[in-house]
Amino acid sequence: MSAPKIPNLLSLPGGPRSRGGRGRGRGRSAGDPDHGNASGSARNRKDLDIQSTDTDAAVSRLSAVSLGYLHDPYASLFVAGVGTRRMPIINRGTYTRTTALDILINAFLSHPEPDQSQAKQIISLGAGTDTRYFRLRSQSKHHNLIYHEFDFPTVSETKRRTVLGKLLLSKLNEDEALFPDPRHPPPNQVSDWGFTQSKNGRSETIYCCHPLDLRQLPYTQPPHVFHGLKTDIPTLIISECCLCYLEVDNSRDIVKWFADRITSLGIILYEPIGVDDSFGQMMVANLAARGITMPSLRSYKTLSDQKSRLGEHGFIYESGGQEAETVEKIWEQWIPAAEKERVDSLEGLDEVEEWQMLARHYAVVWGWRGNSGWEGWRGLRTTTAPPPS
Repeated sequence: MSAPKIPNLLSLPGGPRSRGGRGRGRGRSAGDPDHGNASGSARNRKDLDIQSTDTDAAVSRLSAVSLGYLHDPYASLFVAGVGTRRMPIINRGTYTRTTALDILINAFLSHPEPDQSQAKQIISLGAGTDTRYFRLRSQSKHHNLIYHEFDFPTVSETKRRTVLGKLLLSKLNEDEALFPDPRHPPPNQVSDWGFTQSKNGRSETIYCCHPLDLRQLPYTQPPHVFHGLKTDIPTLIISECCLCYLEVDNSRDIVKWFADRITSLGIILYEPIGVDDSFGQMMVANLAARGITMPSLRSYKTLSDQKSRLGEHGFIYESGGQEAETVEKIWEQWIPAAEKERVDSLEGLDEVEEWQMLARHYAVVWGWRGNSGWEGWRGLRTTTAPPPS
């Protein structure tokens, strides 16, 4: 595969326009001490380049949905216009990545005793235009779940306006409400927002977006400053091409902040790997052409490196577990034969070798610790899992 034909690294997670950039928690606000000086301006430009990757993700998702790879009635709400049809290998990559995360998240949300369901929590880092919470609601998988999203303030506000402006997103049940009340917005627009539910006469948070530059999280001490965040229930962190854009020390400190406060904790990372071969070098070049670097690529080059990374935060076999797999292997081993045939029939795939190269340079890594809440993850790597609903 010649260099000019190698797909841009950012095209796999996700082009033209979207209704909001995925901030990846990297933005700076006007109140930041660096704002306005040369260093701050350069950082702002870099952050904007990274935010543009959410446009890629939103457009790629809509492409996969439009062609029948995935079912997501909300994908078009976050893309302006009709979108762009991606290459077949990109559509398959979007499908496989999404399916892998769906399988892991559905397994986390499952309960060994359905009549004794346990409250759980998901924290999505750099969520941007991600529609996962709304898809979980549509599948009735949001019960006994608190869902959090962290992202740059302007991205969070854009998403809030999109949700308010789309009935498909903002339609709630009788016992649910949006906060803050859109009829009485707070003076400070940089505030948490989301949905609450009335239970036994009490208002409980079920969905909350936190406008925050994730680099500031380690300097935030008490968890209660974040609306609805709990530390005493099984919690899953999702980083879907988010932490990989941060300096390694920053990303380590962010995971540590949660790990130091939440006992029963799991994490899913979706990131590129394999930077040392020619294909990996071309991916890095594609990133550099857009002014973007991924520090994690240098520090975590292999699946083994990624698993060691999780071990540093206590995701070890004595108290839980850790696993990692390439997108290539997930396609081969996790997707049932009948589902592979269905996907193949959508548009065909002539670039088999190119797909294999691309897919083996992306990894899904997951780890957990704690005795309760992770029953669905044990042995998952070697189990042929069903496709997402």
